[in-house]
Amino acid sequence: MTTTTDSTAFTGAVGSGLTRVEGRDKVTGAARYAGEIPFADLAHGWLVLSTVARGRISEVRDADVLAMPGVLTVLHHGNAPRVETDYVGMLGRPNPVVGLFQHDRVPFVGWPVAMVVAETPEQAREAAEALVVRYDEEEPHDVAFFAGHPGAYMPPSGVMAEAETAKGDLEAELAAAAFVVDEAYTTPEEHHSSMEPHAATARWDEGRLDVVDSNQGSTWVAAELALIFSLDPSAVRVRSEHVGGAFGSKGLSPHQVAAVMGATVLQRPVRVVLTRRQMFSLVGFRSPTAQRVRLAADADGRLRVFDHRSQSLTSTVHEFVETSAVLGRVLYDADAHHTLHTLVRLDVPSPSWMRAPGEAPGSFAVESALDELAEKCGVDPIALRVRNETSVGPVSGLPFSSRNVVTCFEEGARRFGWADRDPRPGVRREGRWLIGTGTAAATYPSGVSPSTAAVTAEPDGSFTVRINAADIGTGARTAMTLVAADALEVDPDRVQVRIGDSDLGPAMIAGGSMGTRSWAWAVMLAAGEVRERLALGGGIPPEGITARSNTADVIGALPQLERHSFGAQFAEAAVDVTTGEVRVRRLLGIYAAGTIVNPLTARSQFIGGMTWGLSMALHEEAIRDQASGGHVGADLADYHFASHADVPVIEADWVDDHIPDDPIGIKGIGEIGVVGVAAAIANAVWHATGVRHRELPIRPDRVLRAAQAAKEAKSA
Repeated sequence: MTTTTDSTAFTGAVGSGLTRVEGRDKVTGAARYAGEIPFADLAHGWLVLSTVARGRISEVRDADVLAMPGVLTVLHHGNAPRVETDYVGMLGRPNPVVGLFQHDRVPFVGWPVAMVVAETPEQAREAAEALVVRYDEEEPHDVAFFAGHPGAYMPPSGVMAEAETAKGDLEAELAAAAFVVDEAYTTPEEHHSSMEPHAATARWDEGRLDVVDSNQGSTWVAAELALIFSLDPSAVRVRSEHVGGAFGSKGLSPHQVAAVMGATVLQRPVRVVLTRRQMFSLVGFRSPTAQRVRLAADADGRLRVFDHRSQSLTSTVHEFVETSAVLGRVLYDADAHHTLHTLVRLDVPSPSWMRAPGEAPGSFAVESALDELAEKCGVDPIALRVRNETSVGPVSGLPFSSRNVVTCFEEGARRFGWADRDPRPGVRREGRWLIGTGTAAATYPSGVSPSTAAVTAEPDGSFTVRINAADIGTGARTAMTLVAADALEVDPDRVQVRIGDSDLGPAMIAGGSMGTRSWAWAVMLAAGEVRERLALGGGIPPEGITARSNTADVIGALPQLERHSFGAQFAEAAVDVTTGEVRVRRLLGIYAAGTIVNPLTARSQFIGGMTWGLSMALHEEAIRDQASGGHVGADLADYHFASHADVPVIEADWVDDHIPDDPIGIKGIGEIGVVGVAAAIANAVWHATGVRHRELPIRPDRVLRAAQAAKEAKSA
């Protein structure tokens, strides 16, 4: 068949609102997730987790369990296959928790100590709950996190950020300043419990390991499994077509390794699905933070000092830094500028990436402190931020690819009605409700990573795109459809996109707000070449016309710039003076995020992030029992988060954000929506009540205590 791209009829795909191409399959149940795909002769594994916070396993009494109906094997440190965890992978050294059953040490409650494999999940669960594990040496543990912990240390600079940055003389500038804010802010442990639990099925297929998984990057997981099991990379295939949420948690986790171990021992497919409670221990979380922010300004509000120090926790077996102090390295410059991360090792699971790691808790502290400085200076909070706008990175000194945060504030203020706001706190009342409004800035990096793609012009006039992207619910599959259609100059319905298969070639993971920018670049290059070859004429052979791309060289040629998305968050909150209840009435987010590929899914991403920010501000808080070292209520009944009744009208929109000389013009949007929302709400609560809240979540009991303390202080 002879075909062309028919560019004369094409009006542009990128920027049009296209409903999810797989949407019908998802709502009708046709889309299969990792835990639903059938396999012949499938066995089921169930992990057994430690009940002590620190000690050694003395005995795994598996004899009685092996005699239970349907039980096929019990794997533990005494009989499990040996694996390799002393390697450097895509994101550094792996968390030792993935090196399952390699020794008898237990470093925290919830450490995997065994796995029961049985014919059915019900049999596996019953046997796992019956398995007796004895601990010979239960040792004292420490799970207490608090500001100024004596064990705090500065970690070496790692994958995510430098531990410390500094310029100027802090003390001299503080002494010379007209206004100073010096306050402490805390955020609790938080968990990203995605709708779809973590699940993986492993099988050996003619000597090749085949894993069906729910993950954020099949390239990543396949490479890590090859290293762990000492396999040639070509001997591992990982597929992950549909993913029901991830938020940073779906990389390499114990369940994938457990499934491979079970399949290796039994030589049949083995599936392992984590329970909701197990997810609280095994897939990471956001560390609590204890932050100190010192700001000093001239009489006109110009910053002379920016000092942000953040302490977070890590486990005793794997180091992870919640990089909360990175926000000021982008947003605010000062004559004296200092940021610092410190860590405390505790007997807890390792924290990990969680939507907007670093920026989410860091923005609460920094943007709350900016609001306090505005109050002291007698300057409008938006005017203060505009006054301190910078054209280069405060730490790097590099220019920004584009920086339209002031435009976001201007548009947001217009739409929110900020000009009508009485700046005095505690003056607006509706019955027993005090009403206030607040704002905060938002930013998140917009990086890019090398990826490969292939685009084929098929003989029937359609086009097939192959790229190992991961659609974790963001609409990535639909975005790539639009990008390819745009580059090919055809209608989107002529484009089919295949993703989520490590055999498709290496590509960036869905993480760090880098996925769409990275994948789109590879797709554009391959699609552009196909369009050029079609323009030469000659028809399409039976095998089609295929072009392949690799963006490594073009990414390497990018100039060094500060590349970030920006935004402005606005919140209106009502506070019940009798009960301490806080209700958010309005949220508005305005963003500068480059070219918006699909307005429908982009707005969904922004609103989802803002909803999470509301939940962070008012609800989410994981509590650890100091005696046992484990969670109190590790489930979605006791871990509170925003429900539909808690979520008000949320508006999200964007301003034009052209990126000069950028080959693709796309920025990341998956994480910026959560950044700054908690601060905007906290600032709104202050504006309503006149009382600052520097500890999240802003619970009713804390509101009442703070109001009482303020009343007593006023009368003293």
